Amino acid sequence: MADPATIAMAVKAAVALATDKRTWKTIGVVITSILMPIILIVIMIASILSAGSDHNKAAIDLSFNGGNIPAAMPAEYALHISEMNGCFTVLDKAISEAEARMEGGALDNIRIKSIFYSLNFGAENLSLSAAKARNFVDCFVTAEDGSAVPASLETAYQRLFRLGFAVTSEVKANAQKIYERIAFGGAGLFTGEIERGGTGSTVLDISAFTDPATKNNLDLAAYAEQAFEAGWGYVWGTYGDILTDSLFSSKLEQYPDGIGNYEEFIRSNWLGGRTTDCVGLIKGYGWLDPETLEIEYGTNGMPDIGADSMYNSAEISGPMDTMPDIPGIAVWKSGHIGIYVGNGKVIEAMGTKYGVVKTNLIDRSWSAWLEIPYINYNTGE
Repeated sequence: MADPATIAMAVKAAVALATDKRTWKTIGVVITSILMPIILIVIMIASILSAGSDHNKAAIDLSFNGGNIPAAMPAEYALHISEMNGCFTVLDKAISEAEARMEGGALDNIRIKSIFYSLNFGAENLSLSAAKARNFVDCFVTAEDGSAVPASLETAYQRLFRLGFAVTSEVKANAQKIYERIAFGGAGLFTGEIERGGTGSTVLDISAFTDPATKNNLDLAAYAEQAFEAGWGYVWGTYGDILTDSLFSSKLEQYPDGIGNYEEFIRSNWLGGRTTDCVGLIKGYGWLDPETLEIEYGTNGMPDIGADSMYNSAEISGPMDTMPDIPGIAVWKSGHIGIYVGNGKVIEAMGTKYGVVKTNLIDRSWSAWLEIPYINYNTGE
């Protein structure tokens, strides 16, 4: 056992160290050096999982809409964005294949990809096989009266959980934030000029059509102008019919999440008028019978597909810097499509709280243009 003198000296030395500021500074540096990597990892993970961080907002936009990744983007984000782009390409194909099997209604492409993003962004070496993409997309399809139709969001989440995905409340909340950012053409984020029509007319007039007997780009542009001037509303899954109580009820049942969240607004603003969604504006023209002036679902060789499927099925398309100045050309970005009508203007069904509006082509960050399949193009050549 140490003698009392030695113990006293040790205690005195310990007290001296404890009261020395340099000692505490050294201890602080050591603790910080140990904890800092852990803190940084926690911050990075929280940032990746939160749709609210600046880097992740950019990552979301780049993953869904493409574009050049800024040089200032952290390398981890750049890699995750590239991997997510690859997965979305595979998902788009699986969604198109699923829609081809469906007999009514398109899938909510943005919803599916928002959930996939929330579940997987930041995963190491993320990739997606065609088989796994089909399994993922199948969670959003259900059988009803012998037909394949979109499943409810809750049903989709239950199926994803059974597939082994960690479907937590945080994942759901983040997926909803991503969906709201991207859905309906990102209308809520747009601060540019928006032109609105608003006569409220429900009459379909083809007197300005150049050739009503064919489906062509010039008459598509004229049809879009008519929808704009009349101030058509926006309701997911509609394509130009008058929104009656019965039609609205059926769409609420078909899309309880995408429409149900806006039920009060739709009843107050769009009920009784003609409504459409973005790709429905194109499909409605394709299905319009020029003799009866009725929009007859699935006619004239135009299938019921979503905006992304329409883009993916186009034989003629290209990046925006190669777009020809031809009215009736479509412009596209992930989950959204509009109709170029000439003079630098686009008519688009922009979102539930906007309806059919006219915007400047250069203001909307479109990713690509396309000649719409099933439409004959008069290019003036």
